[in-house]
Amino acid sequence: MADITRRFGWRHLRGAPTAHIRHHRAGRLVHDGPGLSFWYRSLTAALSEVPVDDRELAMTFHARTSDFQDVAVQATVTFRVSDPGVAAERMDFSIDPDTGVWRGAPLEQLSTLLTETAQQHALDVLARTPLSAALVDGVSSVRERVAAGLAAEPRLPATGIEVVAVRVVALRPEPEVERALRTPAREQIQQEADRATYERRAVAVERERAIAENELASQIELARREEQLVEQRGTNARREAEEHAAADAVRAQAEAARTVRLAEAEAARAVRLAEAEARSAREVGAARAEAQAAWLRVHAEVDVSTLHALTGTRLAENLPRIDSVTLSPDVLTGLLARLGAPATGEAR
Repeated sequence: MADITRRFGWRHLRGAPTAHIRHHRAGRLVHDGPGLSFWYRSLTAALSEVPVDDRELAMTFHARTSDFQDVAVQATVTFRVSDPGVAAERMDFSIDPDTGVWRGAPLEQLSTLLTETAQQHALDVLARTPLSAALVDGVSSVRERVAAGLAAEPRLPATGIEVVAVRVVALRPEPEVERALRTPAREQIQQEADRATYERRAVAVERERAIAENELASQIELARREEQLVEQRGTNARREAEEHAAADAVRAQAEAARTVRLAEAEAARAVRLAEAEARSAREVGAARAEAQAAWLRVHAEVDVSTLHALTGTRLAENLPRIDSVTLSPDVLTGLLARLGAPATGEAR
């Protein structure tokens, strides 16, 4: 929309670069071009504004296929006004000189023209196409047919309209038909998913079996190696016991030999000691015998009175150690008689 300002009964219009402005005054074209800016009087000016930028027209319409199934077509047409002068002459692009607002609805007219033309060609191609083919290849065929039909439509160049591009977004059947069509595919997908699940489970079971077999083989190998280890340990233990036994036998033989040697030495020493003790005992006995014999010889030569005196002397020496002395009457009488006899002789 053009920007219009008021100054003292005059109007100033400032257009956009994408809007083609046409200014007529008294039936004459005064200004003509995009992005204009000029002063005018509203009572004598006839203004029109034609957009020259690319515009997108989204359209949705229903069509019927050859097997009598309804489909919804979603398409987008890109167009532009290539000849603003022709478009302004064929359609009402006039604007209010005071507000700059279109007095009519030219863009709606263009949209209706493009939509009906595109719909006509789309209906034509879909009417000869079954639903299954339309859902598979319908987008490209409809796009090509609509683009070709719009390019060959004589009304568009006569109106100054140029179609830039045609895009068909989707072809959709009715919800019930779409669900019915999705069911086999969903069933197939579900079957594929189930098969994939079963295969995955089978692979998992196979892997678990392989793991179990590997574990069992590992356990068997471990048990075999443990058996070998136990056997080797037994062999080592027997060898060690034999070595210990041999060592013990050697030590026992050495100890026995040492014991025998010690016993022999001890026996020899005991024999020597016994012989020495025997010799000493014989010598001591001989000495004692000689001493006793000498003592007896000495006492044999001494008279009886002397012996009695010696006996008394010995008795007196040992008197502190003698607890009691028993003298029989016969001994005492004899002693007294003997002691008295010499005293009488001397008195005489």
